[in-house]
Amino acid sequence: MTRAQRAAPGAGPAADPGAALRAALSGIRGFLLDLDGVVILAGRPIDGAVEAIATLDRRGVPYRIVTNTSLLSRQELARWGRRVGLDLPPERILSALSLSAAYTRRRHPGRPLFVIASDDARTEFAGQQLLSDAEAGQPGAAAAAVVIGDSPEAATYDNLNHAFRLVRAGAELIGMHRNPWWLTPDGPTLDSGAFVAGLEFATGQRATVIGKPSSAFFREAAAQLVATLPGASRRDLAMVGDDIFSDILAAQRLGLRGIFVRSGRHGDAELVAAAARRRGGGAPTAVAASLAEVVAVFDQGCD
Repeated sequence: MTRAQRAAPGAGPAADPGAALRAALSGIRGFLLDLDGVVILAGRPIDGAVEAIATLDRRGVPYRIVTNTSLLSRQELARWGRRVGLDLPPERILSALSLSAAYTRRRHPGRPLFVIASDDARTEFAGQQLLSDAEAGQPGAAAAAVVIGDSPEAATYDNLNHAFRLVRAGAELIGMHRNPWWLTPDGPTLDSGAFVAGLEFATGQRATVIGKPSSAFFREAAAQLVATLPGASRRDLAMVGDDIFSDILAAQRLGLRGIFVRSGRHGDAELVAAAARRRGGGAPTAVAASLAEVVAVFDQGCD
């Protein structure tokens, strides 16, 4: 049997997805939950997700919402969640945006930054020196870093050209994430990873990418959870995601368990492709239909 066949749903005479999920969740003490595709899809909660998170809260099981969202600050993301029926406190959200702000604060303290992002997203950089669009476009302008996030209003030709010139002049190029597209209520939509790739091509500089699937993202997320669980390690955590490459395999490389769910924009074809890939491929620890199924099986094991 080939590697791809083993990853295919129902492969093998004794395949038992339910048993695999129960085994994968045995001993789990905390969760990292992807937002888009696990908790929400196209701006609305996925069936059963609200109840699943409420169950984790009731059980006192620690978790973090981990997301490559860079359009909204954690405060605004939490407010938006409440409007659609999700109770997601800002301190339980770890985003590519918040980690990018933390990175520049450590890496370039007190130095000017040019951040292409929404006004709300820029609030995560409070206390740091941010160049205005006009300042970034001045002849001879300089910055320690250029940070690319999501904002249809800010990602103009002029601002991207300012970013290009600043990087050419020595600024570090930072991508909040590298997602090429995402699913919105209007359909598939171009994401800021496309701009990061374009600037890399134009400048000849490799970007520092903060969001998933970078190891730095998962180290920080896991560290936050392990700090709340005396005696725990990364092996006691499960990453639940709908992207086998950015969510599951990236987390598994750092020792977390990976639970792939079919509730998002990726499905079984991606599992087969990942299993067949010679480099950077693999299979999840287990597969489930949704977060609701994951938490239901986990909750049964707690009884």
